[in-house]
Amino acid sequence: MHREPMVFRKDTTEFAAYGEGSGEASIARLVGPRESETMGAYLARFNGRSVPWTVRYDEVITCIEGEFRLRVGPTVHALRPGDVIWIPKDTELAYEGADSLVFIAIAPVDWRTRRHQEAGQM
Repeated sequence: MHREPMVFRKDTTEFAAYGEGSGEASIARLVGPRESETMGAYLARFNGRSVPWTVRYDEVITCIEGEFRLRVGPTVHALRPGDVIWIPKDTELAYEGADSLVFIAIAPVDWRTRRHQEAGQM
């Protein structure tokens, strides 16, 4: 487990394509289970692509640049730079944006492992 502070520079962080369809979306995984036992952290960019997902963890998103939109059913939560939204576990949503850069924090970071363990106990 990593136990020293880590600095991530926006201009040197590598992003990978995220989601499918028209427009663009990419994500940079910053903190995962190798670095932390409790939380995960990401940077993500959205520009015209809608990425549907059901969160399996609690999530906090902070808009850094552009306009980020979180679609939950018919409701659209529009965030501008500096705005923050908390999303509870098991929310069905779509991530969207226009030239947006967001910071995402999740807990627990090991949600995939926990989900597999729960499925095995049933």
